[in-house]
Parts: sequence; structure tokens; C-alpha cells
Amino acid sequence: MKKYWVYGIGAALVDTEIEVQDSDLERMGVEKSLMTLVDEARQADLLGHLQDHLVHASHASGGSAGNSMIATAQFGGPTFMSCKVADDEYGDIYVADLEAAGVEHCLRDGRENGTTGKCLVLISPDAERSMNTFLGISETLSEAQLDAGAIADSEYLYVEGYLVTSPTGRAAAIRARQLAEAAGVKTALSFSDPGMVEFFREGMADMIGERVDLVFCNEEEAKGWGRTDNLEDAIAALKQVTHSFVITRGAKGAITFDGESLAHVDAHPVKAVDTNGAGDMFAGAFLYALGRGENYRRAGEFASLAAGRVVSQFGPRLPAANYPALREEFFSDSL
Repeated sequence: MKKYWVYGIGAALVDTEIEVQDSDLERMGVEKSLMTLVDEARQADLLGHLQDHLVHASHASGGSAGNSMIATAQFGGPTFMSCKVADDEYGDIYVADLEAAGVEHCLRDGRENGTTGKCLVLISPDAERSMNTFLGISETLSEAQLDAGAIADSEYLYVEGYLVTSPTGRAAAIRARQLAEAAGVKTALSFSDPGMVEFFREGMADMIGERVDLVFCNEEEAKGWGRTDNLEDAIAALKQVTHSFVITRGAKGAITFDGESLAHVDAHPVKAVDTNGAGDMFAGAFLYALGRGENYRRAGEFASLAAGRVVSQFGPRLPAANYPALREEFFSDSL
């Protein structure tokens, strides 16, 4: 067994979650259920509109790959995270959260001056999240943040699809994949958001290269990649660029493909209050289960359970004590 079960690379953001009404989204011109990149001025303007909501706001480290690496680590699988935060208050929050979860990282050699990236997560009554992201210093994530030795000492490399929006981040993702391939490390990638597939398709293809080992996506992203409204055609398109995949489908559960056969995984019925972090938790739990040696169906069942627990509460992660409890509930052991 290698030192790390998963090596993640992605944007480091500190989330501010605020409950809003659909009318608030319309008034502010926010696209519902999507991630929109904004500049610092636009984010400040949105916060100005939401002054009366801020008393209920919560702050926590976020970013898709970071959430997944924290999940894998909290379940018991060692992880490493490559990301970039500034030497500021929000950077302190991010590093503290990684370390509290036991995630190794590339941030020990000092941090640059600047502004740590922030994500304003607006939660509507139907539990949908609409994200407005200012990448800050995270936009300059580059190959300098990679640790080739840690990549080689990992079972999986996990690449966050959001990196496709940053030229240096995309180059870092491509280089990380190349290092992983050279070291015989399996490669996994998340499509992250329908907009990444629609508007950055060429860059996403560059990040994938000839083929990756595992793709995580939701149904809308899968159909967007396949340029089709038909799920079977989307599945066929995914098979052209990855050896295996997981398609999450919300209340419909998920579809897994292990390279040989498809399996349908049921969702766990819950009352959803906040979908922020559901896909991240699914990926982190799935990778943890693979690290244990579970098959894709079993990994999908565990990931579905974990994602269901996340959407039933506010925030992209569970309280720390819940991870080992959930692991033991499902696997009936304390690995």
C-alpha cells in the first residue's frame, strides 16, 4: 500500500453559505444551481445585497477537491492536497481545516501575499446551491504547487474539473496526470459543473488526455459531454475517454461502470436542505471505499449513503465524529 490513498489537486476556497429565496437570486441576477466565476467587486456587491442574511452565514474551507480529500481522510484514507491560498485570515482557515482533518498538503513552505479565494454559496428553499466564486490567489495555482514524490506515492490522483478555467491550473492538472501516468498511479477526474463541460470542453479534453481511469460526473454533465439528451449515448461517450465512471443522479441514485459492467445504485431517501458538497462527498467516500478494496457497486452504495447525510444538513461536510460512525455503520468495522 502506498502512503496516500488519494492525491488531490484543485482550487482552495473558503465558503460562505447563506440561505436565500428564489426571489433573492432573481433580484441579484444570480444563475440558479450553477457555479459562476465572479470578480471580487461582484462578490462584494452580492454580499451588500445580502447584509440582512449574514447573521445566518457560516464559513468553512471549501473547493471541490479539498472537500473530497477531507472526506476520504476523515473516513480513514490518507490523502494529500495541492492547492494555493494566501497569507491571510481566510488562508489560515483553510490550512487549519485541512490539518484538523489529517490531510497532508503543499502549504507548509510559506504562503504568498494576496487574497484567498472565496465562494459565496446561496442555498435556496429547494436545497439547490448557486455558487458565485472569486478564485483569488487560487487562480494562479501552478505546477509549482505539485509534489511529484507524493503523486508517485499515491494510489489515485484526483483532479478537480474547475481547474480548467485557469491557464496555470489547467497546466498543473495536465502535468499532475502525466506524473501519475509515468508512476503507474491511477487517474481520476471530476467534471465539476455543467458549465465546465459546455464552455471549456477543449481544455477538459486536454486534462483528460488520451484516457483517465475514472470520471465522476452528474447526469447533466455526462449528457453535456456526450452532447446528447440520451443517457445511453452519454454513457457511450464517457467510455471513449475513461476506463470507468460514476454518474450521480440525485434522488435517482447513481450509475457506476467498473470497466466491465454497469450497476445502478439507489439513493438514500432524505429530506435535502443543502446540496452543497454532495458530489464532493460522493467522490471522497467512493475513493475511500476503493482504497479499502471494495468493488464499484459497494463503493457507490457507501458514497450514496454519505452524500445523503451531507445534503440533510447545512454545509459541505459532516461533523468530524460522524465520519468514523458512518464508516462503521456501513462496513461494520473500524478500518
